Amino acid sequence: MYHLDDLPFTTSQLPDVYTQFRKGVETRCQVRSTFKLPPSLAPKPKKFVDGEMDWGTMPTLEQLGLQARQQSPLGVMKFVGGETAALHRLQDYFWEKDCLRVYKETRNGMLGPNYSTKFSPWLAFGFISARYIHEEVKRYERERVSNDSTYWVLFELIWRDYFRFVSMKYGNAIFHLEGPRRVKGVRWSQNKELFDCWRNGTTGYPLIDANMKELIATGFMSNRGRQIVCSFLVRDMGIDWRMGAEWFESLLLDYDPCSNYGNWTYGAGVGNDPREDRYFSIPKQAQNYDPDGDYVAHWIPQLANLSKSQRHFPGQAYLKPVVSLKFANSGRPRPESNKLDFSKMEFKSGGNSGGFRGRSRRF
Repeated sequence: MYHLDDLPFTTSQLPDVYTQFRKGVETRCQVRSTFKLPPSLAPKPKKFVDGEMDWGTMPTLEQLGLQARQQSPLGVMKFVGGETAALHRLQDYFWEKDCLRVYKETRNGMLGPNYSTKFSPWLAFGFISARYIHEEVKRYERERVSNDSTYWVLFELIWRDYFRFVSMKYGNAIFHLEGPRRVKGVRWSQNKELFDCWRNGTTGYPLIDANMKELIATGFMSNRGRQIVCSFLVRDMGIDWRMGAEWFESLLLDYDPCSNYGNWTYGAGVGNDPREDRYFSIPKQAQNYDPDGDYVAHWIPQLANLSKSQRHFPGQAYLKPVVSLKFANSGRPRPESNKLDFSKMEFKSGGNSGGFRGRSRRF
């Protein structure tokens, strides 16, 4: 959204705290206007008109050795590529359904098409620009309402910008185990059996498993879900955060390296976060964001027959948890938690193994 040349600091001077960056650009920068479509195009070059040259044709997926991905019927919405689909989504979300008005209240949802904008896949592929979204938000504020929700969409786009500029500042460090902060003293596990339980959605915790099953089936997961499963992998399982980042990279429709690895370093406590020991308690998250268990029952149908109070902790009616929760009743870890040696911890066996919100950011 913000142009590199317009920043009030060089990339080497980029603040290591998002809030400082946000305040800097909000008070000292302007978002550049989008380029308008020309009313007409020049005539085709003579060589094409005379048939001397062939425009060529777009190869099909089959010609590229690929197959179209079948979209899961359980998916919250059907994602279709291209600029036309992106503009239609914005028109529908902002202007027809008027969802922008309440975005801040609904953005942490996990089930349904309209709890959030869902612009990220189109942004990742360049089918829509952050500046165009900015212009439409400002138009909405002029024509309908300006409130916390309209601002919060821009707030999230600034997060997206921030991770791009962070990647420029730190380069390949965003892919390194110790992250941009070069955090020492944490020995991560690379336990394949545990990691497979996480990625396949067989950890024994319905909230984790439902999110991971949605990712596999659709290539999408809510921002709230991404924060929860990230915290579970790095805090409760102690697994190398890069394994989680790579798994997301392989499946996400909205993957881009800056946002993905920026968020994973952030969630693992090795990135740009002054509260590096952030922990998402599964009981607390379930109570706050899926209190009736509708989301977990949607993705794990066997839970639908249980009472709403049982769906998140179904006991013997579901898989045995593969690890114990470190902070089951709290969202705040102990201060010494970043000194843990995950590589020496013992984990419970079980399950089936195969082969963030205060001022949180968007995965």
